[in-house]
Amino acid sequence: MLTPIEIHNKEFPTKFKGYDPEEVNDYLDEVIRTVEQLIRENKDLEKRVKFNEEKVSYFNSIQETLNKSIIVAQEAADRLKENARKDAEIIIFEAEKEAERLLKEAAEKATEINRETDALKKETRMFRQRLQIMVESQLEMIKNEEWDLLLNSHSKIEVSAPSIESIIAGRAKKNEQLITPEVTPTFTPSVEESNQNTQEIILPTDEVITVGGFE
Repeated sequence: MLTPIEIHNKEFPTKFKGYDPEEVNDYLDEVIRTVEQLIRENKDLEKRVKFNEEKVSYFNSIQETLNKSIIVAQEAADRLKENARKDAEIIIFEAEKEAERLLKEAAEKATEINRETDALKKETRMFRQRLQIMVESQLEMIKNEEWDLLLNSHSKIEVSAPSIESIIAGRAKKNEQLITPEVTPTFTPSVEESNQNTQEIILPTDEVITVGGFE
């Protein structure tokens, strides 16, 4: 590539009927100016191209960084999403397991309560039956006719003071017996007569009251 100095220092040999040196020099000067301008513009363009290339490289690096960041962010989001899904599955599994355990415990508790309730009902029924039997037995005991017999029977013991005449007559009879002794037959009540004078009353409490005519 020719430089302006080389163009300026270029010398051409002269020949007969050749070019006019002044016109050639003027043209060369014009060429020099044009080349110098082109060189300046070229350098300017090179600077601009270099600047633009640096900018492009910078933006490319930014784009690459952004792409990497986007990829990293996407991967992080995917990991978070996957971890969240796994955590949700674990939470749901544990919740279902806990709910199943609670339901099982509730069912067992309900079964136990029902069993205890049935046992309590059975005991209450038996108690009611025994109480009913006892009350009916007591009512039958109260309604027993022997109570009326016992309550309506009257034992009267009459004690009368002896009169003077009977005392005198008794003493006279006794004196007469002393004067004239007689063999008086002795009366001894038999066992049957003694039993006939004895009456047993059986109370509802299985107690026996003996009412004797001689006792």
